Parts: sequence; structure tokens; C-alpha cells
Amino acid sequence: MEAIRHNWTREEVLAVYNRPLIELMYDAATVHRQYHDPREVQVSTLVSIKTGGCSEDCGYCSQAARYKTKIDKNDLMSVEQVKEAAIKAKAAGSSRVCMGAAWRNVKDNEEFDQVLEMVRTVYDLDLEVCCTLGMVTEHQAKRLASAGLYAYNHNLDTSEEHYREIISTRGYSDRLQTLENARKANLTVCSGGIIGMGEKPEDRCAMLVALANLDPHPESVPINALVAVEGTPLEDCPPTPVWDMVRMIATARIVLPATTVRLSAGRTQMTPEGQALCFMAGAGSIFSGDRLLTTPNPDIDSDTQLFAQLGLVPKAAYKDGDRPKVDESYKERQAQSEHVKWSRPGHSIARNVEKSIRNLKTKEV
Repeated sequence: MEAIRHNWTREEVLAVYNRPLIELMYDAATVHRQYHDPREVQVSTLVSIKTGGCSEDCGYCSQAARYKTKIDKNDLMSVEQVKEAAIKAKAAGSSRVCMGAAWRNVKDNEEFDQVLEMVRTVYDLDLEVCCTLGMVTEHQAKRLASAGLYAYNHNLDTSEEHYREIISTRGYSDRLQTLENARKANLTVCSGGIIGMGEKPEDRCAMLVALANLDPHPESVPINALVAVEGTPLEDCPPTPVWDMVRMIATARIVLPATTVRLSAGRTQMTPEGQALCFMAGAGSIFSGDRLLTTPNPDIDSDTQLFAQLGLVPKAAYKDGDRPKVDESYKERQAQSEHVKWSRPGHSIARNVEKSIRNLKTKEV
């Protein structure tokens, strides 16, 4: 069985990434079979519980308030609305519901209390529960865990160097600190990135090094292909070649052997054959449903047909026997809030600033 390492170098991972594709896929498929059932795919549904209005300047994101994008914004959903969405997701074959809110970071207020009730409600439906809410403190992560949260998602997005070309309103270290806070709360960690944002292969591999050298490794690593959204600074980026997705998934599989590698955003740009190659290279999870927060995704019928053609089967919730235990402490706020100062790096990104100014001028007109 392939050894699990936590001391990868960029040069080593880049050497893996650059192997001849046929050999890379074979090696990745071999590792995948050592640690995973190659026919089993974990199916998740992503629910945008609060859409739009985010204060961040992430260059790829349609939910940033400073860019003019054509999305349907909504305030925080009710617990009952989330329950209905979760019931529908379970009936469609999902074993996990991931709830996303367009926040910079979690705040200890009534909205967070409401999210905690959402987590408990979905947990009671015997579904795995994941949240992506921005940066969280250790105590906030512990409240989520007490409510029944299974996983916390916070993507690194890209390498630390290229990150400065995509986002200027928060630092890379905050991403890593959030993952550490989730780990301290005994949550499973979900963290990956996006390819196709103008980065080099070295940046892709540097991101994998950052994840692979965490101990323990993240339980989930989503690999997203950029879905270029009109109105964002990255709207003109060309579609990511399927070969890049296959190569990235295969490399992630080799350096993170026990981790679930998630074939995430960008599947609408891929043929069934392209997706099949990703599964062969080690992808063990997809998001189901026709939307991923604000971007398109293959519909359930298409995924059902693809699974049937490839002989894939959905993975049951908590199959690994790791269902969290809940307690009522999630209802208790700290008497005094934690003094956490999330960073604001202070540099500017020309294309992000330009898009923001255009949006302001449009509003003035």
C-alpha cells in the first residue's frame, strides 16, 4: 500500500504532475484501489443558504458585492427551507448536504445560531452535513461540531504566491488557520482549489503540497475547474482543458492517497468520457443537482445515466462509521467573544479594482 507522506516537496509533486499521462493515470488508479472502492462515489448536494453580497474581492466569485454579476441574491434561508432541500437531496441519492453562505467569516450572532439549527436539522435526517461559511474560530467550529457538523470546507484556492493575484482582502494564513480550527474541533476537513485561473502547473502543485503536508491530510480535496462568470475579473479566462483536470486529480490521488478527491465545479464543460477519465484517475465524489451555489452543474438524470454506464454506485452516509455525536452545547455562545483579527493583506489587484470601479460607475448611472 502506498505510504502516506507529510513531507512532499514542490519539485516532487511537480514531477508526479508531469509524468506521461498514461503512466500518471495508471499510477493514480493503482493508489485509488489500495485505499478506496473504485466503483463507489460519494454524492453531495450543495445548498446556497445565503447568496451574494460578500465583502471579499475573490476574482472568480459571482457573489462578491463589488462585481456586477447576474445572480439571484437571497438572505439567509430558514431552517424549514433547508430541511426541504435536504429531504429532496436525500431522495435524489445524495448522502451529504453542504451548506454555503457568502460570508467573509462567521460572526457570533442570530444568523449563526440559525445555521447551527440547520446543521442539527439536516443531521437528524441521517445525512452527512458540511458547511462552508468563511473563516471560523476554534469555538465556532466546536459549536458546529456539537450541532452535528461532519465536515468544514475552506478551500486554499491556489498556491500562496498566486493567491495574491486572485484575492487581496484576506490572507493565505487565515485559510490555514481556519483549517486548523476545524481540526481542533474534531471536524473532518475539506479543502482544495480551482484550476484555470491563469496559474502555472507549479502553482497547482504548490497548493497540493500545502494540503499534503498537513498532518493529518484533509479528508476531502475538491478539484474545481474555473467556471468563468460574466462580470468577474476572471470572466475572460478560457475553459480548462479536460486533460488538466485529469492530471490534477491523478496527482492529488497519488500525494493524498487516503483522501477523497472531489470532482467539483466545471463538470458542465466536460463530456461523459472526460468525467469517466477523472473517475479512473481517482475522483471519488461529485456534487449532484443542477446548481453549485451560483454556477451550473449536470442535472441528476445525467449523473444517474453516467453512473449506470460506468458501473458506479453512490456511497452511503457515514459508511466509515464516523457519525458525529451531538450535544446541546452548540446553543451556547461564549460569554465573551474570541479576539480574532483576520488579516487584510493591504495590496491591490489591478483587474479586481477595475471591475469594482466599473460596477460603481454603473450604479451611479
